[in-house]
Amino acid sequence: MERSMRVRRLVRDGISSVRGDVVAAAQAARRRLASRVTEGIGLLLRGARGVMGERTGQGTTEYAILVGVLVVIAILAIAAFRGKVQELWSAIADGINGL
Repeated sequence: MERSMRVRRLVRDGISSVRGDVVAAAQAARRRLASRVTEGIGLLLRGARGVMGERTGQGTTEYAILVGVLVVIAILAIAAFRGKVQELWSAIADGINGL
């Protein structure tokens, strides 16, 4: 009886010790992960600030003007070739309906 109680106590103490080690390791891993995530977010924010700070808006304006000119050209082309465009759309629709 005495021996089985001793064994139980050793097992209980061993489990408590292992549990403490596991908890400590999990807490340390959580702290390391939180630190890395915080560093990553900081790095991302610093990079975003650098990119946003370097923009003067000139590139964006030039892009908007280019897109606007292309839209005007497309509208003029569709207006000029309206008949041909309608024939093309009709042919495409007939081809799809024929499937």
